[in-house]
Amino acid sequence: MIQTKSIHEPIEKETDGLRILASRLRGHRVPKSACDVWMANLGPSQELLDGFREGTIAWEEFSRRYKDELFEDSGVDERSRTIKNHGQKFTLRLLQELGRRGNVTLLCHCPADEPHCHRHVLKKILDGRV
Repeated sequence: MIQTKSIHEPIEKETDGLRILASRLRGHRVPKSACDVWMANLGPSQELLDGFREGTIAWEEFSRRYKDELFEDSGVDERSRTIKNHGQKFTLRLLQELGRRGNVTLLCHCPADEPHCHRHVLKKILDGRV
């Protein structure tokens, strides 16, 4: 099962499962033990995040553009026809499979009760089909 939490919430070893920090920045005061894996590639770009925080990008637009970033093609692996966008789709499929086998908790720096956080968009994507 895939779930979400703020990285500032207490760790619940029985229910959290694999704790993944999905943020471009780990954070200065966040101990490494607060998550099992830090996946900076799952966070929105700084430009997109700044635009949302400044109010120049609405939540709906942010959500759409964040999803576009996750599925963006890249020339990094253009020598291989089967690998695109830094393997991002492979990462998302892996997280889906891990979520089917056990608990996966997507973490972000936003407060626990923040409804407009990319971790919720990421969860919706992973709950669907990649």
